[in-house]
Amino acid sequence: MAAKAEPIGPRNGHELAPLNTRADGSERPHGVTIVLQGSRSSLQRDGGAEDRAAWSGKLQFFLSIIGYSVGLGNIWRFPYLCQQNGGGAFLIPFLIMLVLEGIPLFLIEMAIGQRMRLGSLGVWNTIHPWLGGIGISSCIVTLFVALYYNVIITWVFFYLFNSIRLSADSLPWAHCPADNGTAEAECNKASATVYFWYREALDAAPSIEDPGVPRWWIVLYLLLAWIIVFFIVMKGIQSSGKVVYFTSLFPYAVLTIFFVRGITLPGSADGIWHMYKPKLDKLLDPTVWLDAATQVFYSFGLAFGSLIAFGSYNPPDNNCVRDVLLVSVCNALTAIYASVVIFSILGFKAYTMVEKCISKEIKVLALHHIGAFTLNSTEEYYKEEFPNLNSTVTSALNLTGCSMSKQLEEAAEGTGLAFIVFTQAILKLTPAPFWSIIFFLMLLSLGLGSQIGIMEGMLCTIFDIDFFKRMSKPVITGSVCTFCFFVGLIFTTGAGEYWLKMFDSFAGTIGLVVVALLEMISVIYIYGHERFTNDIYEMTGYRPGWYWQITWRYVGPVIVTCILLSSLVFMLINPPTYGAWNAEEGRVEKTPYPSWVLGIAVAMILAGVLPIPIVLLLRRFQCLALDVDIHQGSIRRIETTVSTKEMMSDQDVLSPESAPPAQLVADAGTKFTIGDFDSSDSEPTAVKTDDKYEDSSSDDEIINAKYSTGNGIRLSMKPIGKPAPLKMDVVD
Repeated sequence: MAAKAEPIGPRNGHELAPLNTRADGSERPHGVTIVLQGSRSSLQRDGGAEDRAAWSGKLQFFLSIIGYSVGLGNIWRFPYLCQQNGGGAFLIPFLIMLVLEGIPLFLIEMAIGQRMRLGSLGVWNTIHPWLGGIGISSCIVTLFVALYYNVIITWVFFYLFNSIRLSADSLPWAHCPADNGTAEAECNKASATVYFWYREALDAAPSIEDPGVPRWWIVLYLLLAWIIVFFIVMKGIQSSGKVVYFTSLFPYAVLTIFFVRGITLPGSADGIWHMYKPKLDKLLDPTVWLDAATQVFYSFGLAFGSLIAFGSYNPPDNNCVRDVLLVSVCNALTAIYASVVIFSILGFKAYTMVEKCISKEIKVLALHHIGAFTLNSTEEYYKEEFPNLNSTVTSALNLTGCSMSKQLEEAAEGTGLAFIVFTQAILKLTPAPFWSIIFFLMLLSLGLGSQIGIMEGMLCTIFDIDFFKRMSKPVITGSVCTFCFFVGLIFTTGAGEYWLKMFDSFAGTIGLVVVALLEMISVIYIYGHERFTNDIYEMTGYRPGWYWQITWRYVGPVIVTCILLSSLVFMLINPPTYGAWNAEEGRVEKTPYPSWVLGIAVAMILAGVLPIPIVLLLRRFQCLALDVDIHQGSIRRIETTVSTKEMMSDQDVLSPESAPPAQLVADAGTKFTIGDFDSSDSEPTAVKTDDKYEDSSSDDEIINAKYSTGNGIRLSMKPIGKPAPLKMDVVD
């Protein structure tokens, strides 16, 4: 029989060597070639690709990616970083890191998912079984993030429903409680918005060690949040794809409404200028560049497995390079646009606070007969005369001077910006309930958009495991959401915000950076940058040039390594703390975490990292007695006895001369399993025959034989060339 196989489709780099070829490269005079046809690095049934979910259209995919990558960080993290790291000068390192780090790694995840049409677990097992731990680590870290991210949505629900009022005065955070007791005293020491957040919304405990019982109202809102998430993602992109039209587009509508209103308010220009005023000397500070790299990394949602999952739902000929560039530009512009909106409103808030401050200090100066101040003195007179006053007098009267810059420098980020600072600014807008409702609806849509992507990345990984393919998606999704709800009850106690801060600082940082670094190394150095470049060329018709090669092979890994090392050093140098609410003084106090909480934090970091070396070692030394079939197309030799030793020798990989065809597949001494076929019927099993063929069987009988795998899959051997080499197909 011929020793040359007929080419079938594009060669993927993972084909089996012709079985009539010796290990030293020479050919045997007789033999067969078995060609296992499928997608790159995976074996699939003919038409198996149709079994995988797919986007209903290009717009649905694009909106899903936008909804996932454009999240709450664009609203409450990026503006703070700009303000703290040089204003407009911060855009320089941000854009540089976007080009050198964000876009290249973004394309790696999108393209590898689209090429292999597998989730995170399947992709890394396909590249090499030893890398299977990357997918497991990514899934575990994603689970940790999903646990606390939905708690933020819970708090948004609380504020959203409390925003349904008729007037600004009726908003619950507009005034302090008038009970002439401890509550009023606590509120007066802080402010109405701060008091409402820590006492009414969270009912904050004095420390993380004294959490108290779960707050029933937060439990109900958390249950509501998980029920909504379940119904959105219970059928994968078939259900979540319909929601993204709202979660992706509505935030832009709200931002535009706020922008139009904000730029017409007094003080908005001062706020925008304060934020984007370039301070070029900040560029000499290494931490500014590190903050830019970290912001780019997290703003894209890299290493969660979600981008790989989204890419796997695309058709093989989708132009993923164009999609990556469009989403990257949209993400960056959205962050800049949101910053303008946020600081236009904060500028207006600062303007109103300065007016109030000036009126108060004029009254104090007039009552103490300082200078020529009277109760009727104007703001202009105050601004002219206050700098000329003796500093001893102003200190004695506790006068600080009222200026826009001081108000705007009171920076806030995260929950403090959304639930305290911005809610206070909303009180100055008319009608305040309307602005409050649309603001929290915007946060809700941003949070849900990101949570959908996070859940999709985690669930896609679970669905790629053969065991779970026998179960329906709603059942698995419901089980995951139920588990997350009960674990999330820890965030509903008085120490809920403290635990969320701890999860955010530890669970979703080190693990994600490690996964991202290993992703780049795996694709570029193990899978091969040339092969990956050819993959992109086959899919898009565009061959990545020197920019992509340099950033993939050198610059990107170096930047991610710097993020990892700096994060570890920062944790060691600066002991982690959290902001505990001091009710007696009405303020937040920095408090170190107790040792047992830090032990939990370390355990979470290890849980997100250790699967990588554990899986590598177990598979390297074949320590697994039962290996979950997630190899996606690998063919593994299970056991070899003396009777088959010659067949598996280095010289003769497989030959009909040494054993009859029926014996080659039926002998219990040697069994092969074919990896996951991306279907529920792909459980590893040995190939069986009817034992009706003997050594004297004719070639036609052997060629047309159909062998059963024991679970419904039959393997047929058909001639595919002249002379006829053999092709092993999977048929139903």
